[in-house]
Amino acid sequence: MHITVAGLGVSGSSAARALAGLGARVTVVDGGDGDKQRAAAAELEEWAATGSASGTGGTGRRAGITVRLGDGDTLPDGTDLVVTSPGWKPTSPLFTAAAAAGVDVVGDVEIAWRLRGPDAAAWLGVTGTNGKTTTVRMLASILEAEGLRTMAVGNIGTPIIDVVLGQGKDGARPYDVLAVELSSYQLHWAPSLRAHSAAVLNLAPDHLDWHGSMQAYAADKGRIYEGNTVACVYNVADKATEELVRAADVEEGCRAIGFTLGTPGPSQLGVVEGLLVDRAFVENRQKQAQELAEVADIAPGSGTPAPHNIANALAAAALARAFGVRPAAVRDGLRAFHPDAHRIQHIADVDGVTYIDDSKATNTHAAEASLAAYEHIVWIAGGLAKGATFDELVQKSAARLRGVVLIGADRALIREALARHAPEVPVVDLDRTDTGAMSQAVREATRLAEPGDTVLLAPACASMDMFVNYNKRGDAFADAVRELTARDH
Repeated sequence: MHITVAGLGVSGSSAARALAGLGARVTVVDGGDGDKQRAAAAELEEWAATGSASGTGGTGRRAGITVRLGDGDTLPDGTDLVVTSPGWKPTSPLFTAAAAAGVDVVGDVEIAWRLRGPDAAAWLGVTGTNGKTTTVRMLASILEAEGLRTMAVGNIGTPIIDVVLGQGKDGARPYDVLAVELSSYQLHWAPSLRAHSAAVLNLAPDHLDWHGSMQAYAADKGRIYEGNTVACVYNVADKATEELVRAADVEEGCRAIGFTLGTPGPSQLGVVEGLLVDRAFVENRQKQAQELAEVADIAPGSGTPAPHNIANALAAAALARAFGVRPAAVRDGLRAFHPDAHRIQHIADVDGVTYIDDSKATNTHAAEASLAAYEHIVWIAGGLAKGATFDELVQKSAARLRGVVLIGADRALIREALARHAPEVPVVDLDRTDTGAMSQAVREATRLAEPGDTVLLAPACASMDMFVNYNKRGDAFADAVRELTARDH
């Protein structure tokens, strides 16, 4: 086949190598033509020219890879299939041309699903507006505690196509099960995907410029439930996720399993007196409940977990239990799990004030969950709003705010929402967008804070106006807090 791969990023390069290794003739197209793209193109072409494709699966031979830079709109002649990187919009001219030519467009997740062998590992899928990566990593930790060979893959950073084609290579024991993080982009381009079990953690407006509407965004998220065989896991507090389960076409016998921060009903997991309990995967779910772990087992040593991380743990536990994991493995896996940086990360306590880095809170839904975790907060917020509005977020969080420090290009939108819904809260508006603004923001937040308060970086915005990414923004916050502690001690 002649396959056109759209995009020269991590997933595009991975797909190109895998498909060429299976004998396809591959053309990679990318609209960029900078140093980064040229270096990636040279690396791919050199890889294709080195001969044998041993270890890549399939035929063990490589066909050629051609890279076309500076033109991502034109469909190469003779294309039989287009494989797109996740970020390319459905309205891209390349895909319009493919549709006109009767050529299918799919994503790398779809290719990985099609290429699974007869004894392939089961997929446990996770999607949602927020919490995907944490939940998938919790799930992988629980599966490992059960003694299963597993890996966290997909949108989390490890291209799933590499894992699927690497199954059992070089004498490695094949995977038993994969914990798969799936974005709405990836689900849009994966029509054949049929998971063992899957969860939608939550739904809030995000990426609407890509999907075109909230309805289309939700529908793409809901694709994760299609064809599930054992369990569709939903958030009891988010009715939209339950509606997606109701709309899904699943295998006979597949069950709807809810998770809740309250007392669970039958076919739910929830919390009772500081315990995570299961009333879904027990012999008599009308009358029985199985203790799985203590709330304190979630990221032990980091203090009381935020409510949304308790919800993430329940979702992970539900998927693991759907796969037959024992209760003790849920407990052991949660105890062994350590959150990634910049996700409700405790940085320091200084003079009775706690400093928390949640730079990963890049939208209002994530920031709302973060703000709900603390009683008295000096909030550092702002950046690129991506079309978001902040009235609802401020209304829900106003009673917790001791003060607010605003940074970034779209900080005026948050300032105006504060003026409307929390006019009594002191606001410091930093009229600068250089990276050094974070040090000043931390100093101003410290001035506003009182003993017992939390200084919380939960920007509710993207970072690219000031920083390369949210990681660098979080690093700048942590550095500023350490500067503070160095001066004070």
